[in-house]
Amino acid sequence: MNPATPMGTDFSAFAGTRPVTEAIGFDPAALHDWMTQHVEGFAGPLAIEQFNGGQSNPTFKLVTPGQTYVMRAKPGPRARLLPSAHAIEREFRVMAALAGTDVPVARTYAMCEDEAVIGRAFYIMEHVEGRVLWDPSLPGMAPHERAAIYDEMNRVIAALHSVDCKAVGLGDYGKPGNYFSRQIERWSRQYKSSQTESIPAMDALMSCLPQHIPHEAEEQVCIVHGDYRLDNLIFHPTEPRVLALLDWELSTLGHPMADFSYHCMSWHIEPGPLRGMAGVHAASLGIPDEAAYRRAYEQRTGHKIAQDWHFYLAFSMFRTAGILQGIMKRASDGTATSTRALETGKLARPVAAMAWKHLQMHSR
Repeated sequence: MNPATPMGTDFSAFAGTRPVTEAIGFDPAALHDWMTQHVEGFAGPLAIEQFNGGQSNPTFKLVTPGQTYVMRAKPGPRARLLPSAHAIEREFRVMAALAGTDVPVARTYAMCEDEAVIGRAFYIMEHVEGRVLWDPSLPGMAPHERAAIYDEMNRVIAALHSVDCKAVGLGDYGKPGNYFSRQIERWSRQYKSSQTESIPAMDALMSCLPQHIPHEAEEQVCIVHGDYRLDNLIFHPTEPRVLALLDWELSTLGHPMADFSYHCMSWHIEPGPLRGMAGVHAASLGIPDEAAYRRAYEQRTGHKIAQDWHFYLAFSMFRTAGILQGIMKRASDGTATSTRALETGKLARPVAAMAWKHLQMHSR
């Protein structure tokens, strides 16, 4: 997992490709030979392009006369890698394990950990043709279409949290117990290392969040995606049906409410870089309000959210503020990859203030 990842990696950004640059290029012949040996049904010739998204781990479109694939790779040999970052092995493992469950994932073909092949580890999966929906207000759709999209999104996260992690071979996919304590400590450390200015709400959250962890919070363990949101889903071209959930870089074993509350932040955050929909007249659009969405999730999973919802929202907003502060730090240092990094990083302060507000509501 990459603690500096800005709200995930936009791995689902199948919104155009570009030629492979020399800086991250590799030998196409070596890749072709490896795929011939390890990918069932593969037959060249092979054409390679790079997706515009997936900045954390470069993502490539591999086109042959008979089939199109996706290659997810670690950065090139000149990149400086954090010890826990760019863990594509984990992405491959979780998607392979979830194949055949009610969680829609892209088919995985093969994983190469031998960096001698193309200069970095990589894996090959299927290229899923479909829609990536970026705006949570779903412009251009009829109310019944929006309602169906949101119901399907709810179904998929409920299905993920209902998977028996031990039964699919993921019983050791994360550390057991103390999930919120470990996460609060991790993101506090990340925030402090990226701090560019004083944000009093973050100081208050780092001090108070550990004291308000619900007693039951350590009892529930499931596979959590870590960045579950609309634009990390590929929908069928015409149907309200998810074909694949992508961007598993932050996945682990954790508490379902950490995942679900992060997903539900969309109802609380203004439209903009974080793609929220606060202030949008959801009912007139056919989009369920947060309470109805939560009830649907509870019915599907049996997980009761109850009175601790404000804590879970506060935690997810705190975590998000820590991520945003990392973006702000990189923007200040001039190392950010996005031209919008400064604008996005400035959201750390209001998101932290929102988190503090929800923690106070939980404490009442």
